[in-house]
Amino acid sequence: MAKILVVDDSPAEMVRFREILGKHGFELIEAFNGEEGYDKACEQQPDLILMDIVMPEMNGFQATRKITRDEKTAHIPVVIVSTKDQETDRVWGKRQGAKEYLVKPITEEQLIGVIRSVLG
Repeated sequence: MAKILVVDDSPAEMVRFREILGKHGFELIEAFNGEEGYDKACEQQPDLILMDIVMPEMNGFQATRKITRDEKTAHIPVVIVSTKDQETDRVWGKRQGAKEYLVKPITEEQLIGVIRSVLG
């Protein structure tokens, strides 16, 4: 099954992603900030990245831009999953290269639906 990199600094959110993705047979790679997310994207070459926005060091917008503009990782689709729900956040996220933008809290059905849709 597909390898998914989750970039989120919240331990509680990571537990939830672990449960949902594991239940659906996805392999999970974890990163706790944008810089670590970028490094793991380069090393592990996941099939998809789920990216939080509000994180220390490098935020999710910066990490998404870095991942989608680097030739080593540009082919990896990024889905932003954030509590930031303003239209400007959605537009900015897409401008950084995100394929989709989900607002937390999300349901299992929403998450799996978007993952399957983006992965084709």
